[in-house]
Amino acid sequence: MKILFVGGGMGGTIVANNVARRLAREVREGKVQITMLSATDQHWYQPGLLYVAFGKMGMNDIVREQTSLLEPGIQFFVDPVEEFELAQNKVRTKGGVVHDYDMLVIATGCEAVYDEVPGLAETSETPYTREGAVRMFKRLRDFEGGKVAVVVGVPHKCPIAPIEITFMLHEFFEKRGIRDKVELKYTYPIARIHNIENIATWAVPEFERMEVDYETFFNMKEVDVENKIVHSEEGTEKEFDLLVTVPPHRGMKVIEENNLGEGGWIPTDRYSLQMEGHENVYVLGDTSNLPISKTGSTAHFQSEVIGENIASIFRTGSATREYDGKVYCFIEADQDRATNACFNYIDPPEIKAPTKSMHMLKMSYNQWYWSSARGLL
Repeated sequence: MKILFVGGGMGGTIVANNVARRLAREVREGKVQITMLSATDQHWYQPGLLYVAFGKMGMNDIVREQTSLLEPGIQFFVDPVEEFELAQNKVRTKGGVVHDYDMLVIATGCEAVYDEVPGLAETSETPYTREGAVRMFKRLRDFEGGKVAVVVGVPHKCPIAPIEITFMLHEFFEKRGIRDKVELKYTYPIARIHNIENIATWAVPEFERMEVDYETFFNMKEVDVENKIVHSEEGTEKEFDLLVTVPPHRGMKVIEENNLGEGGWIPTDRYSLQMEGHENVYVLGDTSNLPISKTGSTAHFQSEVIGENIASIFRTGSATREYDGKVYCFIEADQDRATNACFNYIDPPEIKAPTKSMHMLKMSYNQWYWSSARGLL
């Protein structure tokens, strides 16, 4: 049996390791071949970019060699896929190599895009890219006061991030002693300040405590670079001296170019995580079109389901588990506090008051991540 993983991010790495451990004997005996194709030999802990942007972590803290995270027996190649030939159960890489498979797992992720909002790339700071996180820290370090606007594009990965960024901006300026010189403004595209109602309900009094001005129904249309104004589709505007954005995201171009899914999002069964119309193709994490949070924890919980099912199909001919939509997110607050949100397809999150112990747990996870990527946590 040939099992092919396309994408070496968190989701692809965890599920490949999961399968390699479950089928370790079969891999040793040559009955199972596990291959991973990636665009890079480096593995980045993407949530760590938020801490880089606020000077709490360095770039060296959030990167490892991909091969150091993979189980023995996984064949790894830096040679991204350019063509998916699903009807023939094979893919073709940039290097011209053809890989056939019996089972395919697609975990190509998504990326921030700026061209949908004119002027956004020239004016905004963001922790969503490596270059952006470094630049944002420099801007924050040198900022002496004025209007700071946090503006959110859709769709985007890590939906908790806009709330966290706002808390961390408030704390950052307080610690610098210039919070009284900063007008902190927050916008959100729908009728409340977060798409998950319980999170929005919890966050409103917190924002009011921090004296954060917030506006809902604000969808970015364009940025007036010269006059430093963000215009919304609804006809309103926000002036800024510093613009911090959660940029819109799209699935990877290779998915669209191969007509696997509009916007780069692959149509995926919400329970089996199989690509619609293809029983031997699994999709996880940011690559799917499922209307759930695009976070590392989502990919983690999905990986456990996919890993168990692939091993079960090999050994018994049938899958044994379904994904219930489980997501777990830490939420950074100010004053070295944090809370969390845990929910699934049926049960909404219950948000508790932030605590210092939860913040410590969050900071510890930043170090435990590498064991998590190995699938050991």
